[in-house]
Amino acid sequence: MLTVVCRSPGLLHAEDRPEPVRGDADVLVRVKRVGVCGTDLHIFTGDQPYLEYPRVMGHELSGVVAEAPAGSRLRAGDPVFVMPYLSCGRCVACRCGKTNCCVNIQVLGVHRDGAFTELLAVPQAFVHKAEGVSLDQAAMVEFLAIGAHAVRRGELAAGQRVLVVGTGPIGMAALIFARLRGARVTALDTRPERIGFCVQSLGAEAGVVVGPDDEATLSESSGGEFFDVVFDATGNRHAMERGFRFVAHGGKYVLVSIVRDAISFSDPEFHKRETTLLGSRNATMEDFETVLAAMRAGQIPDGALNTHRLQLHNVPTDFPMLLDPAQQVIKAIVEC
Repeated sequence: MLTVVCRSPGLLHAEDRPEPVRGDADVLVRVKRVGVCGTDLHIFTGDQPYLEYPRVMGHELSGVVAEAPAGSRLRAGDPVFVMPYLSCGRCVACRCGKTNCCVNIQVLGVHRDGAFTELLAVPQAFVHKAEGVSLDQAAMVEFLAIGAHAVRRGELAAGQRVLVVGTGPIGMAALIFARLRGARVTALDTRPERIGFCVQSLGAEAGVVVGPDDEATLSESSGGEFFDVVFDATGNRHAMERGFRFVAHGGKYVLVSIVRDAISFSDPEFHKRETTLLGSRNATMEDFETVLAAMRAGQIPDGALNTHRLQLHNVPTDFPMLLDPAQQVIKAIVEC
């Protein structure tokens, strides 16, 4: 079967691999769609902190069941999506329902080979019917669920002022679900075209381009109080550190992105504002269900978000294009 492997940073190779042998508790999924995530881009560029090469990327996937265990709730031909965070179910995090930060987590496409391939064997507990959504939509559930999880962590209330810093797909997902909770959202990014998309297509109340006057603009727009909840989705240490300044007194700061470095902040300012600092990692099935319900209700502009498409056999040559800002990529989907 055709499989695309990232052998080392910057090197993708298409090769023919044997079809996987399904374990007794596994579902064999014929991959149909794979969303390209920022994680995949970081793997390609060598900036992913939890990875060893070579690796088959891809964790945002949908497909159809090729084989399922006897007595399974799944049948051959069922359209499905995959929860890519393979949790152990036994550790301290799993026991309290936080499977997203399982001590022994294995994320498809990161800790073990993922979906840039034609067939994938996955434990059946992590394979779910894609009911009421298309295969394209099902391949977009995962990244949207990360945004939904971050918003749930932030405990947003209607009418709150929210700032989303970094408007890649994850930041856009946080923006979408903050809006669905009735928040008034401002987007901050270095790229004017991304800001324009957030305002025109995603319903952001305002957008600000990073520059010398951005802090003054954010202060003025919030009456000098800044924001009840700030989400960082930049993957940039300096931006993450700077974001503390935009949190209102008594507010929350949710770090959705991750960097290899340590980050620091002013302790007097942190305490003066009694800031609540939250990490947000991955998502749970509750968040996946939130996304699916919003999709079925027509509340997600998935057609606008999916800006680019690639064929699996063209990934080694076409993938680097996704890193080019001139292409204005939001979400690319690989067709298998």
